[in-house]
Amino acid sequence: MKLLKIMRFKKGGKNLLDKLKGIIKNDEHNKINDKYILIPQKDINKALRRKITELEKIGDESSEVLQRKYEKAFELRGKRNLRVWVCRDIDGDEIKGLTSEKCLEKEYRSQIVIDYDSPNTDDDFYAETIDLWYCFGGYSEGSGTLYDLSKNELKTDIEETLKTLLR
Repeated sequence: MKLLKIMRFKKGGKNLLDKLKGIIKNDEHNKINDKYILIPQKDINKALRRKITELEKIGDESSEVLQRKYEKAFELRGKRNLRVWVCRDIDGDEIKGLTSEKCLEKEYRSQIVIDYDSPNTDDDFYAETIDLWYCFGGYSEGSGTLYDLSKNELKTDIEETLKTLLR
């Protein structure tokens, strides 16, 4: 309690306790979600749609290249029919022909999916996924999480995931 009383003095218009809370919260957020940007509802707009479309395009191109690169290595390990692609769904339902045009709809999600056939895999689940964009609906206001291309290299992340699955 004494620590709280000491920290309540004002410095720069904001008390020290509030500053400390902000630092701790930001540090925890960065450790957990350093690959993603939290997008508030007010910033979900047409400019964001362009970013999501570009991200998914990069994902499509990288997936195609890396699938070809790793197909033989997976087959040598008994993991047949390697498939790497951008999967889109709304509220968990994969709808044929769904494109990034619908990316601002509530519960839209796009992700890189890696899957293959093997006697040891569960057909109900993909081998691995990397989230690209998710638009959470929420009760009153939603938000979204977007893969951060400014801090991360998507192709490298996909390749590292493939290498991990090969082990």
